[in-house]
Formats: sequence, structure tokens, C-alpha cells
Amino acid sequence: MRTVHFHDSEFVLVLGGLLGFFALKRKVAIPYHTIKRVRVDDFDAPKWMLRMPGTSLAPLNIYEGSFKYANEWYFLSYEKRENLVILELEGHANYHYVIFQIDNPTQVAAEIRRRLNN
Repeated sequence: MRTVHFHDSEFVLVLGGLLGFFALKRKVAIPYHTIKRVRVDDFDAPKWMLRMPGTSLAPLNIYEGSFKYANEWYFLSYEKRENLVILELEGHANYHYVIFQIDNPTQVAAEIRRRLNN
């Protein structure tokens, strides 16, 4: 199960249960000032992404964890490739992109945008 927490200075994606186990990470904190762009869209992971560390079952579109592609770091957490929250980051300590599945992606993206504009 994935949950999101909106704090004053950062957004936190929390991975519960097996998701955290497969991602080898329980949470990802993203300071709002590092978020360059927010959108809800489909995403196809490049075939030659390196898991570092993470779990992927490409034929099933299941990705959990940290991945590297074209010298950029991604944090991916999804089981389907449609309607994902896609965060493009600039100046984050670890990632250039954080892409995740959540039940209400449009609402989550709208709340992140609202906090970016404050």
C-alpha cells in the first residue's frame, strides 16, 4: 500500500508491506523546492534501466525501487503504467524522477501543485 503525507516543507511517499520490501525502501521524502514539474500520465520504463536497488518484473509492468537510466536516477513504484503521478525533480539529493501509482493521482498532483504555489 502506498500513502502520501504532505508536510510543511516536503512531500513523503510511504511504501507499506511488500511494496517497501520489494523497493528496499519504506519512504521517499521530496522537499517541495526540488519539484520542478508535476503531472499525471502514463509511463513506460526504458528496457535498459538498471535496478539499483529495486525489483522489476518488466513483462508485468511492476517496478519498485531505485533505477538508473541515461545517467539519471528514478524512483519507481507501480504495478500498472497508466495514470501515474510523475514528479520531475531538480536538486534532489537522490532522484531526478519519482513516479508512483496511487488511488487518486489527480488529487495528489493537485495538492502538490497547490503547495508549490504557496
